[in-house]
Amino acid sequence: MVVRIARLLSSDELTAIRAGLEHAPWADGRLTAGYQSAAVKSNLQLPQDQTVAREAAELVLQALERSTLFMSAALPRHVYPPLFNRYESGMSFGNHIDNALRQVPGTPHRLRTDLSATVFLSAPHEYDGGELAIEDTFGAHSVKLEAGDLVLYPASSVHRVEPVTRGARMAAFFWVQSMVRDDGARSLLFELDTAIRELAAKAADRDCLVRLTSCYHNLVRRWGDL
Repeated sequence: MVVRIARLLSSDELTAIRAGLEHAPWADGRLTAGYQSAAVKSNLQLPQDQTVAREAAELVLQALERSTLFMSAALPRHVYPPLFNRYESGMSFGNHIDNALRQVPGTPHRLRTDLSATVFLSAPHEYDGGELAIEDTFGAHSVKLEAGDLVLYPASSVHRVEPVTRGARMAAFFWVQSMVRDDGARSLLFELDTAIRELAAKAADRDCLVRLTSCYHNLVRRWGDL
C-alpha cells in the first residue's frame, strides 16, 4: 500500500525547516549506509547530532501527530526520528531495501521497520529527476510530490531515487513500526477506516456506522500488538 498525504507540513513548518537546512553541514550519505546500499548511494545527509536536524525532526513529528490520515494508514507504535537528505545534480540512490531493524540513536531501543516514509521538502519545479521509484506487489510507482507532502509505503519494497539532473532535492525520511505488522491487514484496516469516515461525513445510518466501527476496532484488537 502506497499512501500519499498532501500538505503534511504547514507552510510555516516547511519554511522553518528549509531555512534551517539551507546552510546545514551536510555530510556524505554513504557514511550511514550498509555495505550493499553504500555501493549504490550517492547523496548528502544531515548528521543527526546537529541542532538543526533535531529541530527539523521535531517539526516533522509534530505534523505526524496531528495527521489523522497518517495515524489511520500507519497505526504507528514507534516512529524513528526523521533524517534529512539532499540530492544535487548527478546524485541518486539505486535499488535497495531498507534494513528490517533500526537502532534508535542514543538509546538501547530498536524498532522494526514496517513502513518507510519520505516528506518532500523541495518543490517539483526546483529540480529535474529525483523521483522516488517504489516497486511493490501492484507494480512500480513513481513519486514526486509537492513540498510538504508525504508518501508512506511498505519498508519491504525495493525502491530507489532516480538521478537528479538539475537543481537539488531535499527530503525528510524515516521509518515506522506499526501496531499491525502485516501490510495486508494494515491495508484492510485503512480502507475500512476511510470508508467509515466517508460514510460519517455523509450522515449515514448511525446503527450501521456503529456496527462497522465495532468491526474495525475488533480487528485492531485481533491484529494489533502493543
